[in-house]
Amino acid sequence: MGLTELTRNAVDVLPAGELERKLARGRPLRVKLGIDVTSPDIHLGRGIPLQRMRAFQDEGHRGVLIIGDYTTRIGDPSGRSSERPILSDEEIDANAERYLEQAKTILLDDPELLEVRRNGEWLSKLSYADVVRLGRIITVARMLERDDFQKRFRAGEPISVSELLYPLMQAYGRDRGRRRARRHRPALQPARRPRGDGVVRARAAGGADDAAAALLGRGEDELLRRQQHPADGAARRDVRADDAHPRLDARGVVPARLGAARPGGRPDGGRVVERSHGEEAAAAAEEHFTRVVREGKAPEEVEEVPLADPDPVVHLPAVLASKLGESSSYWRRVIDQGGVKLDGRPVPGYDVPWDELEGATLQAGKRQFLRLVRV
Repeated sequence: MGLTELTRNAVDVLPAGELERKLARGRPLRVKLGIDVTSPDIHLGRGIPLQRMRAFQDEGHRGVLIIGDYTTRIGDPSGRSSERPILSDEEIDANAERYLEQAKTILLDDPELLEVRRNGEWLSKLSYADVVRLGRIITVARMLERDDFQKRFRAGEPISVSELLYPLMQAYGRDRGRRRARRHRPALQPARRPRGDGVVRARAAGGADDAAAALLGRGEDELLRRQQHPADGAARRDVRADDAHPRLDARGVVPARLGAARPGGRPDGGRVVERSHGEEAAAAAEEHFTRVVREGKAPEEVEEVPLADPDPVVHLPAVLASKLGESSSYWRRVIDQGGVKLDGRPVPGYDVPWDELEGATLQAGKRQFLRLVRV
């Protein structure tokens, strides 16, 4: 695997030429990736740098995954319009363990090729005097050059001192690594995934594998919107009518790429799921996706949702809001548009007799199915 393959979908590799020089030595590299654990879930976007680390592992290099247990206490302020909520030590530890478990579905879990560290190993040893000394090397004006801080400052929104400490903590870790390496280390910036809520552990109501099926649907939505996707591990490419796919719309874009198998491997969305959940889960998710989304059928298994002491007539928007999220007004709009169905038929109104609801398959939107039962 050459440099082009190792840096596939990268926006930048800096400083220029340094990675090539290191690879030319023919010695295994230590490839580091740091990530905070403000949540336990690996999103598609988080999977992209993990995938790049895996590529280096496949070439015999050692991946060093740095869990930001200490920086998570503050939380990365990037892109935030408000300060992140404070997590307890127990929540951070639980998130870290869950994150690591999911990361190992992408990374090679080999002690020779994977090293896991926590930045609390060095940040927790800093004294107050150490932090003060760090604070002298950078100005507040420089901190406020960050785009997210600038927007909040101009809007009169609060910026806590703890948030200003976050880049200092990062800088300390990087400086510590540079001093040990005695020279600049190359950095690879992966392409960013379009914003969305495709989560590896996303929940779907019913289906062969809830998490895999939900990821498959979300991943496919992203693929269709962008016509290319760095999360699938393949090179960036455009999808055109001459790609010999069996189903194309007027623009030449594949409307159901999961069903259009490519020669030599699983389709794009399926590859994302396979990488995160394994081949068996990917196959089950594809079957679920085809049945539910493409064919419009209910999944083979539908989640049963207990309802305590239901009224003779149930106000459906309120029930859907409490069980599936969103607001009652949102579900009223979906009902008005015919998007809520009972045993395949659109519900005629907001209030439905319990006798009709109990035990029937309720479809809310395209992909959410449940069955209301009495407690």
